Amino acid sequence: MKFHELHDDENPLLLCNVWDAQSAKIAEALNFKAIGTSSSAIAAMLGYKDGEDMSFQELLYIVQRIHASSILPLTVDLEGGYSRNPDIITENIIHLADIGVAGINIEDSVVTDSRTLIEKANFARTLHAVCSNLYKQNIDVFINVRTDAFLLASQKPVETTIERAKAYQDAGAHGLFVPCIEKVADIKQVVHETELPLNVMCVPNLPDIKKLGEIGVKRISMGNFVYNKTSQFFKKELSVILSSNSFLNLFN
Repeated sequence: MKFHELHDDENPLLLCNVWDAQSAKIAEALNFKAIGTSSSAIAAMLGYKDGEDMSFQELLYIVQRIHASSILPLTVDLEGGYSRNPDIITENIIHLADIGVAGINIEDSVVTDSRTLIEKANFARTLHAVCSNLYKQNIDVFINVRTDAFLLASQKPVETTIERAKAYQDAGAHGLFVPCIEKVADIKQVVHETELPLNVMCVPNLPDIKKLGEIGVKRISMGNFVYNKTSQFFKKELSVILSSNSFLNLFN
């Protein structure tokens, strides 16, 4: 089944967010249908802050190793595109497509001193140019657009999300990613107001997977939370070694 078609299934696509070859192999062994990179997890793994602090070439190398290690469809978190220039963003996406990437996320906020939303019309113009460039070059990549009104706790986040969803659909997006949305009523309203398949991200109060499917969610991401939990476990295990002056906990 093609990656696009996984968004048409009756049940939501549960995407396993990975950060290296080993995490991708584990996801495949557990029979996930697709994997996606977490930009935050990869940045942390490489010692960077999130928000395009690492170079695109560094990201591309990690993506190459992940793709070479798993047969699962792979979507890549491209943050803001690693440029504000649509031609360069297009080139970056083509580099990813050339190694077999099936989809990308691109987000409508950028990090300078802090994360801020890009003006809607400006981002839509950039997105339209990118999607047009890809279409002209016959590049088949699922464009999942992340909109950050909920993540940034904007005023009227539902209304802002719906307005942006319509603009991004007109610009050529294939999917809509809304991190930090969690209330059933908000999710239902967004689903009702856009034709784009809705992608949500795990947060503490998000409904369970069955409920999300019932209210129309088509894709669920894990973000950097599995990576964070793994790092916490690593720290805990090392702390036990130091406090016990023994390695026994590694073998129990």
